[in-house]
Amino acid sequence: MTLTTVHMDDLGDLVGRDLGPSSWIEVDQARIDAFAGATEDHQWIHTDPVRAGAGPFGTTIAHGFLTLALVAPFLEALLKVEGAGMGVNYGLDRVRFPASVPAGSRVRARIAVVAVDEVAAGVRQARLEITVEVEGGDRPVCVAVLLCRFYAPAGDGA
Repeated sequence: MTLTTVHMDDLGDLVGRDLGPSSWIEVDQARIDAFAGATEDHQWIHTDPVRAGAGPFGTTIAHGFLTLALVAPFLEALLKVEGAGMGVNYGLDRVRFPASVPAGSRVRARIAVVAVDEVAAGVRQARLEITVEVEGGDRPVCVAVLLCRFYAPAGDGA
């Protein structure tokens, strides 16, 4: 895994570059249960190993939104933007979960820098396509287009 470091004014230089892969993150049953508790989504396919064992996946699977939430540590591990007073998640343009994440598996991500635009003085918006894969899988488990905004520090034209 390689961390790419760039100044926010030079984010545009990354367009067309792929960053990653990240390190693997284990998605064990304890993580799935903690996510279920935090979101109050206790559907049996995620939290009941016995019932899920007889279900369509043969085991419990991670919530799609848990997989999506792991984008935050993947992004932090792959891209560091210097010269910004702060960075925020501005939103998502598209999210798909083409395959499931079985409990006990590991996932990692790649990031493609699709576009970088100046949206206001001192504000850069990066459009990033995040592809999350499960170890040993043949299809991605999450593909999302993430919009991140980076703001110049106060007093620097923000």
